[in-house]
Amino acid sequence: LPSLAGGPAPGETFFPMQSDRVHYAGQHIAVVVADTYDRALHASHLVRVEYAEEPSVTVLDQARDQAYEPEAIFAGFVPGRSERGDVTAGLAEATTTVDRVYSFAPNHHNPIETSATTAYWEGDRLTLHDATQGVTATQHTVAALLGIPHSRVRVVSPYTGGSFGAKAMVWHHPTLAALAARAVGRPVRLALTREQMFTSCGHREEQEHHVTLGADDQGRLTAVRHHKLSPTSPFDHWAEPSLALSGHLYACPNYEGVYRLIRANTSTPTFMRCPGEATGLFALETALDELAERIGVDPLELRLRNYAETDPATGHPWSSNGLRECYQAGADRIGWHRRAQPPRRDGHWLLGLGMATAAYPVYAPNNPVRARARIYADGMATVQAAVTDIGTGVLTAMTQVAAETLGLPVDRCRFEGGDTDLPHAAAAVGSAGAGMVSAAVHTACVELRSKLIARAVADPASPLHGADPTRITVTDGRMAHADNPGTGETYSELLQRQFLPDVEATGSWGPPPHDAPFGMLTFGAQFAEVAVDPELGLVRVRRMAGAFAPGRVLNAKTARSQLMGGMIWGVGQALLEASHMEPGTGRWANASLGEYLVAVHADTPEIDIDLIEVEDTVVNPLGVKGVGEIGQSGAAAAIANAIHHATGHHFSKLPITIEDVLATSGAPSA
Repeated sequence: LPSLAGGPAPGETFFPMQSDRVHYAGQHIAVVVADTYDRALHASHLVRVEYAEEPSVTVLDQARDQAYEPEAIFAGFVPGRSERGDVTAGLAEATTTVDRVYSFAPNHHNPIETSATTAYWEGDRLTLHDATQGVTATQHTVAALLGIPHSRVRVVSPYTGGSFGAKAMVWHHPTLAALAARAVGRPVRLALTREQMFTSCGHREEQEHHVTLGADDQGRLTAVRHHKLSPTSPFDHWAEPSLALSGHLYACPNYEGVYRLIRANTSTPTFMRCPGEATGLFALETALDELAERIGVDPLELRLRNYAETDPATGHPWSSNGLRECYQAGADRIGWHRRAQPPRRDGHWLLGLGMATAAYPVYAPNNPVRARARIYADGMATVQAAVTDIGTGVLTAMTQVAAETLGLPVDRCRFEGGDTDLPHAAAAVGSAGAGMVSAAVHTACVELRSKLIARAVADPASPLHGADPTRITVTDGRMAHADNPGTGETYSELLQRQFLPDVEATGSWGPPPHDAPFGMLTFGAQFAEVAVDPELGLVRVRRMAGAFAPGRVLNAKTARSQLMGGMIWGVGQALLEASHMEPGTGRWANASLGEYLVAVHADTPEIDIDLIEVEDTVVNPLGVKGVGEIGQSGAAAAIANAIHHATGHHFSKLPITIEDVLATSGAPSA
């Protein structure tokens, strides 16, 4: 390609086709453009490439001696090392220790909708229809790479068919589509194949976690050491932030978390649902169950003994909590009292119960989020923000927020999103979408409502003329005096009398400062019941129960759907999902949905979900923490702990396969 007009986009260090060097298998080296898909496919098969092979590193075992400790990971957001107290001294004073190494296979996102971009130019203005989690992120990245103003790039994506982090980063294909469209003077659609989704949109990297726990004879933690080793690309210091919760979740005076990376011939890993917490909590929570077994205490009781009243890393109070209530609700739903009995049998099946704590940080964008609200003379309202619905139902929830704030029925409000021509909203990532956008929508609608009330009390023709604005309430679009509900008028009557076709207002919300004196986590608890066939190595998850405290719940139906999806993903993480790298070629050996196993309906257990609403006045105006990630947090650990309860064996790798179960020495008889 000709050199890009602009420089690297923020957060990016590599763009393909700028030299003849190939860093990893699957790297884009050419784009073929044709007027039909079949012609493009045929033409791509005619391309011949000659490679000069060089030594490569593709898996951890090939380069352990080359590991290094980065200053920061996760696009520079997370320090490479975090410490408090003296871990060596804490382990020395412990009466019981657990020292385990956990390994994790790489994972790929595999949304049903593969990534695709349609690009077309109108003069010097570019329009992209992109499958993305954030239209403004795509706009920002493509504008930076092409060296053109943001105002000349419009990105449209009202709905995205699944993502789970694969469409959070802005990968190469949107810019390549724009370059191709400019070159041929025609609209161009660039759609990735399923196999290309394994090499073009990141992945959850291969990981190895070394966890050491120390505790006194009552099970109270004296030290936690959590080290992680993983491969990154030749050009980025990327690793999931898997260690964050190990230092925040339980009361422990001594903690050490260290990331170590190996440069490998792979594409840069990326966010994947519950990024970091899904793997980090598996290691921490299964190690805690092993500690509970050695001390002779119930696993739930062990966690209660180490309950953190404040954030252990800072000593700050939690903005809100609810974890104790989650423990109790989940235990009641799964029937945890049965776990004290010897593991039961159901015919040849061994039955087991397991649990784990769930948690996820409360994230917020660095830049303010904006929304615009407008009400028309017919009494209908439209609210807008550039947020994309990635399957979470955010457009529905924001319609509810607007209706509640404006005092309108839901069917008289419409929410519009997914377009960079609308007010700015950051990408819907890190369970932050509902909290950030609802805050901006609420602020805009409060401003609009205040404008309309101010017009009414200032209008001599209004029944509310001269009233105290703070005493005006709005129900079903009618403004009324709180002390005399019969006195009032509708928004529509006010606007029509004043010959106004509409009135609008904008709202902006910025997150709490990073140094706010509060610990901010969403808490929950996961419980699972499994059946294990020790002769065939089969594991079936029969029941799952989850209790979560996500602050205020905007829409219980969509929230439960998100939590259930995360819990089912926990089944896949625990028992099915693994990408297999061919060490010699650096290629993914199972780059298809025929060979990469994901949980399907037949794998899905009975799922019971409790929503524990807790008031939070810190995170945002409505106290919304989000639920997108926490449904997966701790789910795989609960399943693995249930398998241990059934079989008596601890498993320290994911996924736990039939071969892993058969390799154990046999389950104890009931």
